[in-house]
Amino acid sequence: MELLSSRVFQDFPTLKLIIPHGGGAIPYQWNRHRGMHVREGHEPFEEAVRRVYWDMAIYDKEAMELLIKRIGVDNILFATEMFGAINAIDPKTGRNFEEIVPIFQSIEWLSDADRYKITEGNARKVYSRINWEARP
Repeated sequence: MELLSSRVFQDFPTLKLIIPHGGGAIPYQWNRHRGMHVREGHEPFEEAVRRVYWDMAIYDKEAMELLIKRIGVDNILFATEMFGAINAIDPKTGRNFEEIVPIFQSIEWLSDADRYKITEGNARKVYSRINWEARP
């Protein structure tokens, strides 16, 4: 959060940073962070959080939906760490906890354009130096 209130983006306006795992507690503690940002006299918090990108390596639908609603589809990148920290089967679904594609696909209110941004379009913006046309 200190990064969002620092001079980093003034000094490096084209810098692209990705906050991992949906920002941890940030979407849940939104007004806490927003309040500190206001108290310190910074730009609106909603503008500051859109200076960075957020990966969506989070493991339940409600958390994904909250992240998307808080940040917006223009600054989220689909991510998973299959097989990473958990590597266990969810007894409720029969799938690995880290298998987040079906969870993401179950968010009914996302448009096709929203899904494209999250799964590919935003990655093309962030990793703009990659030759996306090259195929192995």
